[in-house]
Amino acid sequence: MKLPDKNCILCPRLKLYRKKLRKLEPSWFNSPVQSFGSLKSKLLIVGLAPGIKGANRTGRPFTGDYAGKLLYSSLLKYSFANGKYLENRNDSLKLVNCRITNSVRCVPPQNKPTIDERNTCRKFLESEIQNMSKLKIILALGQIAHSEILKIFNKKISEFQFGHGTNFNLTNTISIYSSYHCSRYNTQTNRLTETMFHKVIENIKLKILT
Repeated sequence: MKLPDKNCILCPRLKLYRKKLRKLEPSWFNSPVQSFGSLKSKLLIVGLAPGIKGANRTGRPFTGDYAGKLLYSSLLKYSFANGKYLENRNDSLKLVNCRITNSVRCVPPQNKPTIDERNTCRKFLESEIQNMSKLKIILALGQIAHSEILKIFNKKISEFQFGHGTNFNLTNTISIYSSYHCSRYNTQTNRLTETMFHKVIENIKLKILT
């Protein structure tokens, strides 16, 4: 499986940003963040990119930032995880039949990867999907993750439009489910409520069990 190097140089802007952060916060992870969970999982959750004080700091997707609170509490509620989430990679949290990653593996300035950076990093997500032999559902958190997944499966965005709670078949065996990103902005403005997000996870759970 293709993985970015710890000191990946493929995206010059992201490389320089990591270098800057390593000087400012030398105790942080400050490298491409690898996925969390087993490749044998049926569910793959895909976000946008590591948060500067979340995964970029802790080295685990959605760990240590606001988005992780809703994501991991929901996964625990619906038995896609067990243990305890303590906002660090050394807690007791374990994923169950679930894997979490980002479409871009390095933290981007202002949390906004460029088109070129998305294009460059896509091969890592594509390789990951190809290596998940039991994959049944991909949950896209946000519109960019949704579009990145469609590009990997050569699907037209116009025919598979993003919307909270939507789902489409990508192949005979793999479906995409989409949700608003569980970011601080979305949850604090009630664009995404806990009830809304739980409903998406519940629907995924029911689909996987069938």
